[in-house]
Amino acid sequence: MVTLTSRRNAVPTTMARPNIIVIFSDDHAYQAISAYGSKLAKTPNIDRIANEGAILYNNVVTNSICGPSRATLLTGKFSHLNGYKLNEKVFNVNQPVFPEELQKNGYQTAWIGKMHLGSLPNGFDYLNVLPGQGQYYNPDFVNSKRDTVRYPGYVTNVTTKLSLDWLNQRDASKPFFLVVGQKATHREWLPDLPDLGAYDNVTFPIPATFYDDYNGREAARDQDMTIDKTMRLKEDLKVHADYVNSGIYNRFSPEQKKPFYDYYENKISKEFDAKKLTGKALVEWKYQRYLKDYLATANSLDRNIGELLNYLDKNDLAKNTVVIYASDQGFYMGEHGWFDKRFIYEESLKTPFVIRYPGVIKPRTQINQLVSNIDWAPTLLNIAGVPVPKEVQGVSFLPLLKGEKTPWRKEAYYHYYEYPVPHHVYPHFGLRTEQYTLVRFYGPKDFWELYDLKKDPQQIHNRYGQKGYEAVTADLKMKLRKQIEQYKDDEALKLLAGKL
Repeated sequence: MVTLTSRRNAVPTTMARPNIIVIFSDDHAYQAISAYGSKLAKTPNIDRIANEGAILYNNVVTNSICGPSRATLLTGKFSHLNGYKLNEKVFNVNQPVFPEELQKNGYQTAWIGKMHLGSLPNGFDYLNVLPGQGQYYNPDFVNSKRDTVRYPGYVTNVTTKLSLDWLNQRDASKPFFLVVGQKATHREWLPDLPDLGAYDNVTFPIPATFYDDYNGREAARDQDMTIDKTMRLKEDLKVHADYVNSGIYNRFSPEQKKPFYDYYENKISKEFDAKKLTGKALVEWKYQRYLKDYLATANSLDRNIGELLNYLDKNDLAKNTVVIYASDQGFYMGEHGWFDKRFIYEESLKTPFVIRYPGVIKPRTQINQLVSNIDWAPTLLNIAGVPVPKEVQGVSFLPLLKGEKTPWRKEAYYHYYEYPVPHHVYPHFGLRTEQYTLVRFYGPKDFWELYDLKKDPQQIHNRYGQKGYEAVTADLKMKLRKQIEQYKDDEALKLLAGKL
């Protein structure tokens, strides 16, 4: 196991004190980004960041769920140490967060948009965030003074406008760090009005694992996140949506509700009624509608990223501003018949991450090494030339971005906790290496899974206990224990006791 201490506090010399913008979305799958080879959608502005900088192909999260991912971003620590293991809890604001280090070193800091931590963390000169999950239309925002203000319009556009307002009003004598937290593409996938029907002329290919039978994979079989049974016609797909009693639609102005009603009720719902679908035809129709709504919602996300990039160009800020686009975790686009996230499996484990750093990162740089979201905070501090606190568990990957040879991890650790609601995914922890995924499920039942990603990239064949994998399994279990000890996950260590 490589100990990642090399270049921990290295300071970039090419450019002094750059500005940093992190555009952080929700549930945006790498499979839905054209820079990652997706044929589902076109994302020209996300692609622009990748083309002008670097793209990470194996950027993984430590806990594939919204709030905990943001807590890891702020602390550079695993969920068991930052205390935020589950959604809809309250983040402990008394613990150190990396923006405080930026503040100490002369940076202005702000977070605008979705935060989803149940509290307002320290380290920010300006906060204006969505309460909880927020709303797509006419959203409320809570500012640093804890005042709640409702803004007219679509949440992605509003978040961008508030971000640009802050950039215009900031102290131009100081470098800045800004998180633009976008709600898109979170369930229930309400597109902006100009994007209604944007993909209606597209028929999406059915994923190869869409009709997965989950043979040999009990946790996969016992989840509650299928497009077939879990995805709701009325609430998720807007078939005969309740425009009278629903809090979502009661937020709409008459001018917003009319085109929404005309599209979903007068067009989509009538078409659905006429088809009288059952069985596989119904499931595949739901899949098509899911992707059309999801990708239409993503259109505004990418468009607003373009607005931010254009602002930097027009205001002579682009050359000295690092721009990052990332999401809080991956998401299922019908693979295994699913939507949502949570599992250690590839589609939910890996999250998009592209970064532009003019003069430091060469255009079209590709990073294939395993990078974890505990590494994001130390990398941002490293970029700013600020020392990384000892309690941070991640390591800066700036040397990788600069094309330098540096010792780097060969495995990444993961631990998911939220059970049984909302999606009945068994709690589990595990290890992802360059070739294998080893996972230990626990809670309702204890069992292991092992996947050979070279032979089985879709992860449908559990190799655990199979002949020929004995040595691989023993080696991975040894590495897993070392990771658990290194990252001080006492709960996982107790669960492992006597079972390796």
